[in-house]
Amino acid sequence: MKVKKQKNLSLSTKSIHGKHLYAFKGPVTFPIYQTSTYRFENSNDAIRYAKGDPNVFVYTRYHNPSVNEVEDRIALMEDGEAAALFSSGMAAISTTILSLCKSGDEIVSTPALYGGTYRFFRDTLPKYNITVKYVEPNSLEDLMYLLTPKTKVVYLETPTNPTLGIVDIEKLVNLTRKVEKEFKKKISIVIDNTFATILNQKPFKFGVDIIVESTTKYLGGHADLMGGVVVGTQKFIKQVKELAKHLGGCADPFAAFLLDRSLKTFELRVQRQNENALSLARALDKHPKVLRVIYPGLPSHPQHKLAKKQMSGFGGMVTIEVKGGVKGAVRVCDSVKVAINAMSLGGVETLVSIPVYSSHVNMSDEELTKHGVTRGMIRISVGVEGIKDLIEDFKQALRKL
Repeated sequence: MKVKKQKNLSLSTKSIHGKHLYAFKGPVTFPIYQTSTYRFENSNDAIRYAKGDPNVFVYTRYHNPSVNEVEDRIALMEDGEAAALFSSGMAAISTTILSLCKSGDEIVSTPALYGGTYRFFRDTLPKYNITVKYVEPNSLEDLMYLLTPKTKVVYLETPTNPTLGIVDIEKLVNLTRKVEKEFKKKISIVIDNTFATILNQKPFKFGVDIIVESTTKYLGGHADLMGGVVVGTQKFIKQVKELAKHLGGCADPFAAFLLDRSLKTFELRVQRQNENALSLARALDKHPKVLRVIYPGLPSHPQHKLAKKQMSGFGGMVTIEVKGGVKGAVRVCDSVKVAINAMSLGGVETLVSIPVYSSHVNMSDEELTKHGVTRGMIRISVGVEGIKDLIEDFKQALRKL
């Protein structure tokens, strides 16, 4: 079956079967090609490789059947042409940016970013003479003067980490394309879709060029693998993979196998996380010791209408601010029993973390303000446990304040 026809299939069918919708003899579970190198039948294979034949397997840093299987599956799920799998989300992000930018180029980004991305932009890119400017999501019209002939990338996250702000993807894309026409040059729009996932948000539908995600999070979903993925056109992914050979952030075959397993339950897990997160957000929104609850699915969220417009579900992340500042946040996180005090997200277990000690550690007060992060914030990655158990767990933890 051709990929074009498969686009009409459901997300779950794509995530389970990929392109293999035909009868064939073989294992139901795709094998792990846990090898660093590959045997040649004879030297003709080496000659074919030297001439650029992509079907000749040579070395796992270049390509691997287990990795390729997952890349094809994710590209199909995202309605993209191709994908490149990496050893971590940051490897995917950094390789993508360095594939697009060279010395003297500029990036315009929304300011609320994953801490690792922000530090890469702040601390690493200036060493390569790559400049990053920031546009406020509530003032996207500023793109009209922030974008210059030197701009190569417009970068965004939505929902943002950890403040769950919503960026108007369609508006950002339209403004960027308008300037692009004026300059008569390509500006690549890159979105980190980790928090939303493909189940809740489809960036290509809005005209985004490139999607990056940490597969460690919702795509992996079991807190037992590290990975990242980039999805885009065949031409761009080929460019990314060529650079990845030199930077070395290739995906491990066993991690790819674990991700292959996880994709098969992806929709089931994330749908349950959506439901649990909304229920928990509603319960905490009424609690007297919670100063505020930030969740795009609540009508109280300032961008609730925008979230409804561009998302089909509101995700599994809930952020709360508690009384007592960071000491209060510590007390709550140290008192949960069902939830786990750990720094990650997207897994079947509910996790809590304090942004000023995790994603936004060692940031100045000015930087925290720019990111919208307060010291009393707790980021909750809602899992798939029984919702009544989760609500009771947070209630008993909040009683310690």
